[in-house]
Amino acid sequence: MFVNNFCVIIIGMVNIGNDWDEILAGEFDKEYYLQLRRFLIEEYRTQTVYPDMYDIFNALKFTPYSKVKAVILGQDPYHQPGEAHGLCFSVKKGVRVPPSLRNIYIELRDDTGIMPPGHGCLEDWARNGVLLLNTALTVRRSQPNSHRGKGWETFTDHVIEHLNRRKEPMVFILWGNNARAKKELITNPSHLVLEGAHPSPFAAHKGFFGGRYFTRANAFLKEPIDWRISE
Repeated sequence: MFVNNFCVIIIGMVNIGNDWDEILAGEFDKEYYLQLRRFLIEEYRTQTVYPDMYDIFNALKFTPYSKVKAVILGQDPYHQPGEAHGLCFSVKKGVRVPPSLRNIYIELRDDTGIMPPGHGCLEDWARNGVLLLNTALTVRRSQPNSHRGKGWETFTDHVIEHLNRRKEPMVFILWGNNARAKKELITNPSHLVLEGAHPSPFAAHKGFFGGRYFTRANAFLKEPIDWRISE
């Protein structure tokens, strides 16, 4: 039963529930994804993997293709219990705000004057047009990058390529080397790329703080993003 249910979620019957279904038509039947599917079935069956299988595609579910105003790229999901829920840098309410997100909140406050909430859930951003996409969409517990090189990078590259082809201008916010490596996929001059160091405590003081990503994004966009997050 587990494998059958998982196949429905992960393979050809993936249902995002918005215009991504048409944009990604046929993607889940490609050989690289079929190999990824087989790997994930075994991983979820034998290991503890995050996020919950029903949350894997939340970034696409929360932010339809036609509504994307900005893309924030992360590495892979948080790898401790209760944290990951399919949106990069975001954690569920009630979970301690991770250090990287605390630094994002500091930059948000300093850049816009918006005071951060007492939680780390970024669903408001996702609903307001910010695609919170990780490079890899799953991870094994306590093993960051454990699902790297299994096929997710190909999938998320294709997502970025579809967005790059869109006529409506959008902003790509690339924090850290993994995200900045995707810059070569963004060739459409209609879009804006904002780069910075990763917001982790190890790198934030080396080129993340002071980047003014939020106000610069809104200055570029015809319809500014509401960066406020409700409690």
